[in-house]
Amino acid sequence: MDIQLNGFKLFAYTGGKPFDAAKPTVVFIHGVLNDHSVWILQSRWFAHHGWNVLAIDLPGHCRSGGEPPASVEAAAALIPALLDAAGVKQAALVGHSFGALIALEAAARYSDRVSHLALVGVAFPMKVSAALLDASLNAPQKGIDMVNVFSHSKMAPPPSALGPGTWVHGGSRALMRRVLASNSRANVFHTGFKACDSYAGGDEAILAVRCPVLFLLGRADQMTPPAATRGLIEKATGGRVVTVDAGHSLMTEAPDAVLAALGQFLDAR
Repeated sequence: MDIQLNGFKLFAYTGGKPFDAAKPTVVFIHGVLNDHSVWILQSRWFAHHGWNVLAIDLPGHCRSGGEPPASVEAAAALIPALLDAAGVKQAALVGHSFGALIALEAAARYSDRVSHLALVGVAFPMKVSAALLDASLNAPQKGIDMVNVFSHSKMAPPPSALGPGTWVHGGSRALMRRVLASNSRANVFHTGFKACDSYAGGDEAILAVRCPVLFLLGRADQMTPPAATRGLIEKATGGRVVTVDAGHSLMTEAPDAVLAALGQFLDAR
C-alpha cells in the first residue's frame, strides 16, 4: 500500500489484506537497516485476525521515498501524518530498536493518537559505539558484519524464522545490504545509528505516555541489553515486561514468542 505523505510516497505492507479504516490498526516500525519484512509473521497474523496492519518502510528506505529521518523526533512527527492519510484516528504502535524510540516519542507527543505502545528491543539511552558509528559511515560492509555479531544470540530457539536450516545471520546480512543499497543518495545506516545515539528525550517521553506499554526484550540482547531498559521500565506507568530467549533480532530468532506477547498485549483493546 502506497501512502502519499508530506510530498513523497510511503510504503506500508498491509499483511495481504485490504485496509479498512473501521478496524483497529497497528503500525509496525522497523529499526536501522531493516524494512517492513522483519515483521512478516507478526504483521500477517494481525492482518488475518481483525486488524489493519501498516508495516512501514521508513522514508528513504527500500520502497519508500523521501529522506531518511535524521532524528527520532523527525521520524515520530510522521506518525500522525500517516494516520491522517490512512483515515485512522488512533493506532497501536509497535517499534523495534530505532523504531521503538520512534514509537516512544510519537506516543509521548501524540498521546490521543496512540492506543497501545509496544517497545521491542529497546534501551535508553541507545548509545552506539564509536567504532560502529565509524564503520557505518566509512566501512558499511564491516559495520553490517559487526551488527550481526551483536544482534543474534548464540543459539536461537526453534523454530527461529522459517524453521530448521534457516541461516539467520546470512539472511539478516543480506537484508541489511539490500536496505543500504536501496538509497544511493543517503547512507541510511549511519543516519539511523546517529539518530539513535543522539536521542536524549527518552526519560521525558516515557513519563508523557498515557497508553498501555509493553517492553518486549531479548534475554541475550547485546545491542540493547535488558538492563539498559530498566530506567524506562521504572518510569513507565503500568508497563508490562516480557523477556524472550533471543538476541536483538527478536522477531527472527523468537517469532512465535514475539507474536504471542504482542497478541496478548493488543488483545486488551
